[in-house]
Amino acid sequence: MEDVLLESLDAGLLTLTMNRPESRNAINTELAERLLDAVSRAAINPDVRALVLTGAGNAFCAGGDVKSMAVAPAQSQTFDQRVRSLRSRMDVSRLLHEMPKPTIAVVRGAAAGAGLSLALACDLRIASPSAKFITAFAKVGLSGDYGGAYFLSHIVGGAKARELYLLGTLLGAEEAQAIGLVTRIYSEEQVAEEAGALARSLASGPSVALGYIKENLNLAEYAPLGAVFDAEAIRHIRCAGTDDHKEAAQAFVEKRPPLFKGS
Repeated sequence: MEDVLLESLDAGLLTLTMNRPESRNAINTELAERLLDAVSRAAINPDVRALVLTGAGNAFCAGGDVKSMAVAPAQSQTFDQRVRSLRSRMDVSRLLHEMPKPTIAVVRGAAAGAGLSLALACDLRIASPSAKFITAFAKVGLSGDYGGAYFLSHIVGGAKARELYLLGTLLGAEEAQAIGLVTRIYSEEQVAEEAGALARSLASGPSVALGYIKENLNLAEYAPLGAVFDAEAIRHIRCAGTDDHKEAAQAFVEKRPPLFKGS
């Protein structure tokens, strides 16, 4: 059996590759469980300093495996059991969004449905010109999962999110970049190399500070200004005591690039 999720850790950068190219990396139960397990481990592994999520073949992820849904046998679980099972698998999106480490989606081809949700959960989205973004849920009579409604509303605003969900509008890479959904676009030949270079730069960066920056931004999504101020002050002073900050200050004086160790 082919491994549905490939994991590679190199110099602090963990690359997770969804590996069902024959189905455009559609999410079945096995892939969903493997993703949750891998991202859960990455969130607490000090050796992982940044994470890349991508897909094998010519697609990022086409969403849920609709073909398997169409031929699924009668459900053996109750409604509540099915809800709990889906809710558990969906936690991968929360972890990608909340873990104190940069997460990057590298998108070629389709990012649809839950696949789009996974890409939106990441901090950055790097795309090739072949990238296509679509909510797709309404087209198969579903309302959406994996946090897509939350992430899309925060990234592009409520009105645009409603348009994309209700009308199922397909966005190319340049259209997606124009509304802030895509961070950068690189050619098909360069996207893997350029995204890898960006991810490696984050993995070799000041990990404590990057983690706190991410926590500040996540808090700012819902908290009042005073709470954000309080958190920023605490985290800023904590960063000031790190070896990485001291190294950066010394490197500034010596006019050389800093060498961060993640502590």
